[in-house]
Amino acid sequence: MTYCVGLKLDRGLVFMSDTRTNAGVDNISTFKKMYTWAKTGDRVITLLSAGNLATTQAVISILNERTKMPSERAPSIYDMPSMFQTARLVGDTIRHVIDEVGASGQRADSFGASIILGGQIKGGDPRLFLIYPEGNFIESTPDTPFFQIGEHKYGKPIIVRSYDPAMTFEEATKLLLVSFDSTLKSNLSVGLPLDLQFYQADSFRLGFERRVERHDPYYEMISDGWSQALKLALQSLPPFEIEPR
Repeated sequence: MTYCVGLKLDRGLVFMSDTRTNAGVDNISTFKKMYTWAKTGDRVITLLSAGNLATTQAVISILNERTKMPSERAPSIYDMPSMFQTARLVGDTIRHVIDEVGASGQRADSFGASIILGGQIKGGDPRLFLIYPEGNFIESTPDTPFFQIGEHKYGKPIIVRSYDPAMTFEEATKLLLVSFDSTLKSNLSVGLPLDLQFYQADSFRLGFERRVERHDPYYEMISDGWSQALKLALQSLPPFEIEPR
């Protein structure tokens, strides 16, 4: 399994993904799930993937191959005029890959994948999309300013409670590290290292990137600090009183 988050802020976009894949408790591997296409001054597009690894790798390979030999029937991600058209291209590619699996006689529902796609193309605003295995997609709004894919349930409460569109990239990183730490402690199918990326709105260049390794000092400080903060918060709540019968 996996866990990925795309977060839209007033100042841009933040992406974080884990790197664990597993086919049972005794077959665990590390694979990158964050991919970026960038042309400085024109566009930055980031993709996060969850689901069947063969499907997501096929989607990425097709998108990469089209950047080298684009055609009218197989346009490149660098030729898309808008983020909406880019989301359509990625959605069509997912559906094509999964349909090919179904045509071969295999169960297509076992090869599903979900994608978070975000970025900015010159002439448009930063945008964030969630793309489903069927190829259709939805876009983030002020009411739904972030998307999660994979094992999202453990890390969602802290984002819902603490997200603020005006927060800085540094504050968003702290928020997402707490979200991922909660997920890592609850589900063995999500694991370190974590990949982090910022995109500053209207910069049209790749922003800050970092891989958070297993013994990263800041991550360990956040993990320990959050555990202690939760214990103190619980202790500070008023006690439950049992009324006499």
